[in-house]
Amino acid sequence: MFDYRHLKLIAEVEFPDIVVATEIIRYRKLRIIITDSSFVDVFYSPDPMNLKYAYHWERSIIDGTIYRHDNIPDGKWKNIATFPKHFHNGDYNNVQESNISDEPPEALRDFLNFVRSKLV
Repeated sequence: MFDYRHLKLIAEVEFPDIVVATEIIRYRKLRIIITDSSFVDVFYSPDPMNLKYAYHWERSIIDGTIYRHDNIPDGKWKNIATFPKHFHNGDYNNVQESNISDEPPEALRDFLNFVRSKLV
């Protein structure tokens, strides 16, 4: 099972200007509450031999947008050069290449820096 404690600490210590709270939900995902009342969910599959992940920023209650880096191999996005990695940029159907790190701590930093840049 993926251990979210290190990612939780990164969010709390390195991003206090945008992070209000964090919570590990049923050992299955990390939820990060952002200062604008939106949230980021971080998910890693429990199978280390077939590791799937998603970094999802849910803003639908604010402006209808979502932002998500994931590597779930959805056939709709097989034309993306980084497939199965891809990035939903503002909308589920606006999909682009994802160059987010394959290392969870760096990926979280990348994603939270993206969140920070959008909040300014």
